[in-house]
This record gives sequence, structure tokens and C-alpha cells, in this order.
Amino acid sequence: MRILVMGAGSLGTIVGALLSKDGLDVIMADANREHVYALNDKGATITGHLNLNVPVKAVTPDSLEGVFDLVIYLVKATFDEVALPQALEHMGPESMIITLQNGVPEEKVASFIGKERTLGGAVGWGATWIGPGVSELTSDPDDMTYDIGELDGKITDRIRKLEEVLNHAGKAIITENLKGIRWTKLLVNVAMSGLSTVLGCPYGDILDDDKAITAAICIMLETILASKAIGVKMEPMKGVDPVILLDITKENMENTKNLLKMIYAPHRDIRASMLQDIEKGLRCEVEALNGYLQKTAREAGVNVPVNDQVTDLIRQIESGQVEYGFENLNRIEIPDFSIYY
Repeated sequence: MRILVMGAGSLGTIVGALLSKDGLDVIMADANREHVYALNDKGATITGHLNLNVPVKAVTPDSLEGVFDLVIYLVKATFDEVALPQALEHMGPESMIITLQNGVPEEKVASFIGKERTLGGAVGWGATWIGPGVSELTSDPDDMTYDIGELDGKITDRIRKLEEVLNHAGKAIITENLKGIRWTKLLVNVAMSGLSTVLGCPYGDILDDDKAITAAICIMLETILASKAIGVKMEPMKGVDPVILLDITKENMENTKNLLKMIYAPHRDIRASMLQDIEKGLRCEVEALNGYLQKTAREAGVNVPVNDQVTDLIRQIESGQVEYGFENLNRIEIPDFSIYY
């Protein structure tokens, strides 16, 4: 199987390195020429929770050749209009693409590539791009999971082949409810990553601060209510059904905080990819994450006040009106929890 990792950023560098280490036929493609040069010259270096250097093959998208059987798509949503046509040029009738992007991107990817060739998946771990050729794994290696599925939920031969591939870079889990998985991951992205971006901090700092973790809980409840309003059944996160957060929070807020601290303990070092993009002066994926929740909730008639505040702050930070930093916590107003019941 000929594999293309499209978008060799923080996650793609690690995925490409681990697949290459196990001898799979992998090409990594990225628009950052300095990064591509470093990958070819010195190999892909993984630091943090894993220390590894692996010889890899990397190119810029304009230098891609031939047809790939599998495209692992990890390009930022802000570059889809350029990257998806580039990927399509190197796919045949039987090729498949799996989008491991943040948010709920399958419909957009399928509009370029075709539903018949599109699969989706949620990445359950984090990484930080350090510099050309180097990416830091910010989650425990044992927690490197991928929830993957067909758009129609069927268990097919090709999803099982994809499972085998991704098992070389962690643990793949096939789901029959991809949209439910996507919304569970969205809950994490809009709450933990949204606040990480606004506050300029890793997940651990959110977990350790009482107001910050309370704000995260608010956004999670808002996500749950929005998903219920549009008929999405969310899947468990680390074995916990997200919907029970409504009941736990209503009974005892401290129990909810303790549960989140337990669930996200292996991921304390994660810094949101949106924050990493802003630090590099790039556009971030706010519209695919917090903005997506804001739009979907508004259309469904669901009130999401804390997500709205975080969304607006991220937009202001991206435009240079506000700087990211923990003092932004003072800008966030926590509502009376009765609005969620």
C-alpha cells in the first residue's frame, strides 16, 4: 500500500515517522519547504513523551508523483481549498482518504474527493511542532488512539485495512457512529483547546484553575446540549458517556471537576493547535471548532454563552485586538448553571 501523509505538521510528522519506522511505504507532504528539507536531511525527530529519530521521505505538494492508495489527511482546515485538490490529483478510483482533522470535516472533504472515497477519524492525542523536522509528543504513548469509521457506519474491508495501518502509529478503534465520535472530540476541542488558545496555556493549567475548569465544563455542557438538539448521539470519551456530565454537574460540581482531571491527566502537556498557529502568525481553525459549535447551536436554538465568549476572544486574538494570556480568564463570565437544565 502506497501511503501519503498530507500535512506533516505536529501530528503528521509523528504519524509519518511511526509508519515509516515500521517499514510502510510512506511519503510525507507539507508546504513548509524548510521542514521538508529537514525531514529528508536529518529524519523526523520526536521529542517529549517519546524520543525517536526516523529516516523519512518528504516532499512539497507540488513535487508529489504517482497515485496513492491511502491519503492520511492532516492539513489545517484553513488550507483545504488548496490542499484537497492537490490530494485528489494523486488518488485513483480505489484510493481512500481519511481526514484526521479537527472539527467535523468529513462533508467538506467528501465534496472535493467524493463520499465513496472518504473516511473519517478523531485523533485522541496531542503534539506540538517544535521546528523543522521536530515534533513533540505531548500525550502518553499508550494514549495514542484513533477512532475511525466509514461515513455510513459500515464495517468494511478497507476500514479494517486502515485500522492495520494506524495501529503502527498508536491504537485504531473502528466506530459505527463516526458523527458521534466527531462531536465527542469537538467537545474536547471547543472546551479544552478553546480555552488553551485564549489563555495561552497547556491543558494542565486549565485543570488546575477553578474558574478555568468551570468554564471548560460550561462549554462541554453547551456542546452536549447542541448535539442533542441536532440528534447526534455522542460516543464515550475515555469510557465515559459525555451526556452524564449534565447529571453529575447538577448533583455535584466538584465530582465533575475531579472526573475531568482524571480523564485529561495523560494530556496535561497539550497546547491547542489553534494556539500554536496563532503563535506562528497563521490563521487558526476557530471557525471549524468553536465557530462551528456557535453556528450549529444558533441554528438549533441552543444557548452557548461561554463558547460564544471564547469564540469571540479567539477571533480577537487572531486579528491582533487582544493578546492570549491567562488574564483573559477575567474576560469570561460564568453563567448561572440553571441555564443548562
